[in-house]
Amino acid sequence: MKRNDIGHPPFIKVCGQTHPASVDCAVAYGARYVGFVFHAGSPRSVSPETVAAINTAHVGRVGVFVRQRADEILPIMRQARLDYAQLHGAQSTTDAKLIDPMRVIRVLWPEQAGSLQALQEQIDAWEPYCAAYLLDAGQLGQGGSGRRLALAELGALRLPHPWILAGGLSAENLRDTLAQCCPDGIDLNSGIEIAPGIKSADKMLAAFTAVSSASSSAR
Repeated sequence: MKRNDIGHPPFIKVCGQTHPASVDCAVAYGARYVGFVFHAGSPRSVSPETVAAINTAHVGRVGVFVRQRADEILPIMRQARLDYAQLHGAQSTTDAKLIDPMRVIRVLWPEQAGSLQALQEQIDAWEPYCAAYLLDAGQLGQGGSGRRLALAELGALRLPHPWILAGGLSAENLRDTLAQCCPDGIDLNSGIEIAPGIKSADKMLAAFTAVSSASSSAR
């Protein structure tokens, strides 16, 4: 996973995909990654068989894992033809090593960390074991909450890998968000839905347009 080029819009990952038509929209609009949730407790959960049948063209495929460990994740990655495992739960650095750090996106929660120093310590601890970070909202360690991060201090972090910003991002708040921080990528999910797991093509396009517009304004 590569850092975003300076002066270019952040790359976009459209997560919580459940239907081929939504994936087709994301690909057509220019997404670099699409994400699929493999967690039975989520309304966006899909099966490896479903994902294996979805064509994503040149776009990277990310699996979101909450409770599974490496021994469960690896067979799903093979079956669903995933490029990356996004680790949302209590997976260890040993799990990451078994998966391959170059294929791991580690999710961290700034609000849960409690302080910038504590968050930096988590970032540093995972540096050898992931290819990217995803900074998400919420204090319970659960993604898809639709709550946004406090962005003021993120610029003070040392992030040795590309990082993706998540948490209730939509066309309505992306311009303000990107004026406050400079992520390598953004993660779109609940903010472009009409119902959990059901993406709106219009909301998705509006969010992509907002990202491009915000970047153009910053130049």
